[in-house]
Amino acid sequence: MFLDLERFYQACNPSRPLMMALHAAAHRRSYIDFASVGGGKMIEALQRTITSISLETPTCQLFTGHIGCGKSAELLRLKAELEQKQFHVVYFESTHVLEMVYIDVTDIFLAIAGQVTENSEVIKIRLHPGYFSNLFT
Repeated sequence: MFLDLERFYQACNPSRPLMMALHAAAHRRSYIDFASVGGGKMIEALQRTITSISLETPTCQLFTGHIGCGKSAELLRLKAELEQKQFHVVYFESTHVLEMVYIDVTDIFLAIAGQVTENSEVIKIRLHPGYFSNLFT
C-alpha cells in the first residue's frame, strides 16, 4: 500500500484545523474525539453555558492548550453546533489579524472589535456609534 505523504501531512498539519461545518464531511470523518483523555466534554460545557445557563448574560470562557492539540478544531465544532441552533458566531484566527511577536491586550481588543465590526457589516447589523468606545471604558 502506498502512503501519500503530502496528503498525510496535510491531514496532520496543526496549523490547519479541521473545518467542522456541515459542508465539510471529509473533515468530520477525520475528527477524533479525545474527550475521554483530554479532561471531559469541554465543548459541550461551553455550548451549554452559551445556549442555556447564560443565554442573556455575556460570559468569558478560557480555552487553552498546546499547539496542535485540537483547540481550533474543537472551537470550529462549537461554531458549527451554535450556528445550527441559530446563533451568529464571529470566529477568526488571531494569527491572521495580529502580529504575534509584539502583542499586548490593547491589540487583542482592537482585533476583536475589528472582526466584530467587519462581521456585523456583512450580516447588515448596524452598531451604535461609539459602541466599542463605551465597551472598552
